[in-house]
Amino acid sequence: MKTKFCLTKFWLTIAAALLALTAFSYGQVGTDVKDAAKDTGKATKKAAVKTGEATEKAADKTGDATATAAKKTGHATKKAAVKTGEATEKAADKAGDATADAAKDTGKGVKKGAKAVGHGVKKGAKKTEEVAK
Repeated sequence: MKTKFCLTKFWLTIAAALLALTAFSYGQVGTDVKDAAKDTGKATKKAAVKTGEATEKAADKTGDATATAAKKTGHATKKAAVKTGEATEKAADKAGDATADAAKDTGKGVKKGAKAVGHGVKKGAKKTEEVAK
């Protein structure tokens, strides 16, 4: 009976050791979960900081690009205004030339018309004189 009693004691000791190991394992898992949560929190914080920095850099680059575009637009507008002014000046010169030509032509036409009218008046006066005699 003594042998049987030792075996029972042995098995009880092994069962107690397994229970203690199980409790320790569960405790370790809890610690591991806490550590993983901390690591995840730290990684999330780092990612948020890097995202903020990247957003700030992108905003700076967008601002620079906007300023460059505004400068280029202003320069293009200035060039267009100069070319418009030059074109307007040329058009005014051509319009002035055309007006002068038209005035000359009108003057010649009026002169011819006046001669024709004067000649007609002279003929009419002669006829009237002849009829009156």
